[in-house]
Amino acid sequence: MNKARRKTIEIVAASIENAISELEMCRDEEQSYYDNMPDSLRDSSKGEAADDCISNLDDAISSLEDALNSVNSSIEQ
Repeated sequence: MNKARRKTIEIVAASIENAISELEMCRDEEQSYYDNMPDSLRDSSKGEAADDCISNLDDAISSLEDALNSVNSSIEQ
């Protein structure tokens, strides 16, 4: 791999890392919102929506971590 492509891939890896960080912050805020809900709201549509959002953000973070691992592996070769 030439230097220019390696640099481009490194920039993409940094962007993925930033996206992971941003999504983790959003997930943590949503988790805090959910954790501080009264029990009666947790069982409502608002609570279910917050729980679904947390789960979806976890899935997105996991997918991005997998992508980052693949990108980093390509740099190392």
